[in-house]
Amino acid sequence: MKHIIGGNPPPATPQAKLLAVDEESAGQRLDNFLIRHLKGVPKTHVYRIIRSGEVRVNKGRAAADTRVAAGDLVRLPPVRVSDRAADKLDKPAPAREFPILLEDEHLIALDKPAGVAVHGGSGVSFGVIEQLRQARPGAKFLELVHRLDRETSGILLVAKKRSALTALQDQFRERETGKTYLALVAGAWPANRKVIDQPLHKYLQADGERRVKVVAKDDPDGMRSVTLVKVAQKLEGFSLLEVTIKTGRTHQIRVHLASAGHGIAGDDKYGDFELNKALQKQGLRRMFLHAWRLQFNHPASGERVELLAPLPSELEAFVAHVTSTPL
Repeated sequence: MKHIIGGNPPPATPQAKLLAVDEESAGQRLDNFLIRHLKGVPKTHVYRIIRSGEVRVNKGRAAADTRVAAGDLVRLPPVRVSDRAADKLDKPAPAREFPILLEDEHLIALDKPAGVAVHGGSGVSFGVIEQLRQARPGAKFLELVHRLDRETSGILLVAKKRSALTALQDQFRERETGKTYLALVAGAWPANRKVIDQPLHKYLQADGERRVKVVAKDDPDGMRSVTLVKVAQKLEGFSLLEVTIKTGRTHQIRVHLASAGHGIAGDDKYGDFELNKALQKQGLRRMFLHAWRLQFNHPASGERVELLAPLPSELEAFVAHVTSTPL
């Protein structure tokens, strides 16, 4: 028998582990629970191990939308974090606070600037929520209630308690919230066009980029999407719109307005590319879409809350420019 003296022992085989769900995580979807605990693991891999049955809840298979309960035992299979992801984990998000519109012991309503993702992923190493957690290391619980596109500014809700998160997300799901955006579009929006009720379908382009398109009413892949439009101000060559969404589909406002022939100024996905180039020279270097007003019932008191986030200075300046200087 050959004896090897010295050297490194063979690496241990990674083992699955059991994770008990605590009170703060109770009620969370399984996919979100895993994404929070498997930091650095790509979301696509998280969904793959759920679908394959490698993740178990109380020894049984579970779906991504299964709600976990306090005391549940979740089996996590061994997963490998890529070197690139590990590097990101070694470099935490920079701490950052954001302008606060409302804060109490249950929630934070902040005014998100354009150009900042709400969370890390899809090529972005961190977003608002990671930066906020770094800025508040003593906070026991901070979770996004909903999302905004990276290019969109305005009101974003963050829950400070699990009970607030579930109560507010229930309101968003049941369409009990009021969400109104300000959007500047090319051309004169017809005053009688007040409702857009067109199904939307998400798809991936050849390069893997996510896009959305309007589909026929009978398309089996279409998701019903309803947008209400009101002209707030007529400008030279443009219309400033108040847009209220009754359904919260990905890129809903951008696609609905573009499909009506009035793309949002500065929208690099669905807008008029030639116009956008001209607008950049005029000082508009972002998409003109702003989450302006949000109405919801407070998760603790039940009182109806209405928040307003004024237009950012760069958008105010562009409106003033358009008003004074026809383009």
